Amino acid sequence: MNRLINYFSKAVATVGLIAISTTVSMASGLLSAKGSNTDLEIQDHKVNVSIDDGYAITTVENTFYNPSANKLEAVYEFPVPKDGTVVEFTVWINDKPVIGEVVEKERAKQLYQQEKAAGRTAGLTEKKSFYRFESSVSPVLPQKTTRTRLVYMQAVETEGGIGRYVYPLEEGGTDQEKLDFWQTDEKVHGSFSFDLNLRSGFPVDAVRAPAHPHAMVSNSDANNWNVSINKTGVANAAANTKEVTGEISVDPSTVDQAERNAVFSDLNEQDQHSAASNNTLNQDLVIYWRLQPNLPGAIELVTHKEAGARRGTFMLTVTPGIDLQPIKEGRDWVFVLDQSGSMGGKYQTLMDATGQALSKLRSNDRFKVLLFSNHITQVTKGWTSADKLSVDEVSNALSRTQVQGGTNLYQGLQAAINGLDSDRTSSIVLITDGVANLGKTEKKDFLDLMTQHDVRLFTAIMGNGANRPLLDSMTKVSQGFATSISNSDDIIGVMIGAIEKVKYEALHDINLSIKGLKTSDLVPTQPTTLYRGQQMVMFGHYFGDEEAEVVLNAKVSGEAKQYRSTFSFPKESTENPEIERLWAYAQIQELKNKADYLGTSTEDYRSAIVETAVEYGLVTDFTSMLVMSDEQFEKNGIARNNQTRRTTEKAAKSVRQKSAVKSNRVDQKAPAFSGNQTNYTKSPTSGGGGSGAINPLSLIMLLPLMFAWFRQRRRVVNKAS
Repeated sequence: MNRLINYFSKAVATVGLIAISTTVSMASGLLSAKGSNTDLEIQDHKVNVSIDDGYAITTVENTFYNPSANKLEAVYEFPVPKDGTVVEFTVWINDKPVIGEVVEKERAKQLYQQEKAAGRTAGLTEKKSFYRFESSVSPVLPQKTTRTRLVYMQAVETEGGIGRYVYPLEEGGTDQEKLDFWQTDEKVHGSFSFDLNLRSGFPVDAVRAPAHPHAMVSNSDANNWNVSINKTGVANAAANTKEVTGEISVDPSTVDQAERNAVFSDLNEQDQHSAASNNTLNQDLVIYWRLQPNLPGAIELVTHKEAGARRGTFMLTVTPGIDLQPIKEGRDWVFVLDQSGSMGGKYQTLMDATGQALSKLRSNDRFKVLLFSNHITQVTKGWTSADKLSVDEVSNALSRTQVQGGTNLYQGLQAAINGLDSDRTSSIVLITDGVANLGKTEKKDFLDLMTQHDVRLFTAIMGNGANRPLLDSMTKVSQGFATSISNSDDIIGVMIGAIEKVKYEALHDINLSIKGLKTSDLVPTQPTTLYRGQQMVMFGHYFGDEEAEVVLNAKVSGEAKQYRSTFSFPKESTENPEIERLWAYAQIQELKNKADYLGTSTEDYRSAIVETAVEYGLVTDFTSMLVMSDEQFEKNGIARNNQTRRTTEKAAKSVRQKSAVKSNRVDQKAPAFSGNQTNYTKSPTSGGGGSGAINPLSLIMLLPLMFAWFRQRRRVVNKAS
């Protein structure tokens, strides 16, 4: 039996920007010695994150140590965040870093085994599931260390003016049998360091790492921020550095000092309480940043085009203004909550979050609450008015329930849909890890269920191991949205955020077109609905450098709206070569989504996926990243394309970091939106609903609403006087 030697675990903070603590059994960074009971160690674990121009590059360097007298093969498992793609696996061979090349999966495995049998140093990174990867290195010599480097990239968006980055250090806690198999050790045997550099074209007024009280946040200005954490929780002091606990910035013009002090006294007390139980590195690292209020709605453009090249690649981000008005008529809400055993450790937080979310509904709203496991439990008797008495009664009932049984997700959704009133606007809020193991479990069954009914599905996807492909697909076909959260995330903030979006008008029947400039290979498929606080990101290719007109047509409450702007695509642009990989990843995801929608196997698109992945250096279901000596690469006829690409990307990154931060907004001269950017910091207060007690966990997410309420109250008092 292979023994788990090193273990990093568990989840941290939240969309509500505050951390809670639960117990999880398994972590990322699972290191085992294949075919041996010998203990391997992760001696050092170094993480560097660069967030710039709308995407993040995460670099993870590990040093493995073999204390035994035998040569061993190290197997290292790790999760990659949603929309993350592995682009580099490097192994130091004879003290020289050798970057891996992407090869068709079966061939890569064969060549790795061949190198291993010959006793030559080799490495292999494979995709094992939709979120989990595995790296193998052989040999790890006795009494010696082996050094590796992993790099993955992902697009990073902001929701309601708040950005979020997660470095996953947990498996997800959804396979208890597997978790119980391993012996675990939470110690960091050497050094652990985490360093994140955020460069934002829009000014940022606050950055937080709430679950790590000794993390240090520094900024040279509103566009450049850094977060540093090491294994002892002590970071090097720097100019303008503040300990992150309880630290958050507020525009002084929005609320007076007394109001801020009243709010932050409770907030700081909660942060200190959280800090007392979170001194070890056994949690996801979650970093939040908040854009300054009153930013304009905007169109942003990031491109890559080599000198003299006919074709370039672009990433277009559309952020609507706040001309989406509050919806005044009452809505129906069905909360569908996972009660199965896999929700253990986060279940009571979920119940508390539901009570908090119910208290934010309007007085003319109605709601139902369903629990699902092996069977359905109706917590409410039919539709219930969202008054304080009813909300308190349901909240108390939820607090008395416990986890039980398996996960019949299909039955839970079917029960929610069957009870809808066709005469009222309805939304379903689903919170689950999505690991359906009872009843119908095929993705096609769920997609058919959602497409047969006119209902919006909003999903909080729990844990890194959650079934994201299933849940993302369901929310997409229902024109809803999904949010991935860690096991210890503050579900309260997620649910309140979902409700706040749906309280406002949305852009429906969206169609974005680019005129005057030839474009192709646009991905992903445009959403049909864009909610308040959401961004729309599109990748594609462009030809030439003519001026382009971007037109967004949509309907708001049945009325046709059009937003347009005119700007040029550059003839040459070499600062962001990573955009090519992000386009390729989006293209591969589009092929997989097409297979899901048609109910066919991804194998039908195997050749297209392999061709794209090999060209752009991506680890996929059908390709792996192989490391051998340069001589063996040459002998086996494998071109060093990924090595060349990484050299180009590193050089471009170095140039960006030495340059001043620039805005990627391209519609300044011809603004597409008349209103300010959607930002909850300045959202108008919502009416109605019960006013239940506010849990400190939700204070951060609720701050904008509280400040708006303070200002409204002052206006009323002044008017009366």
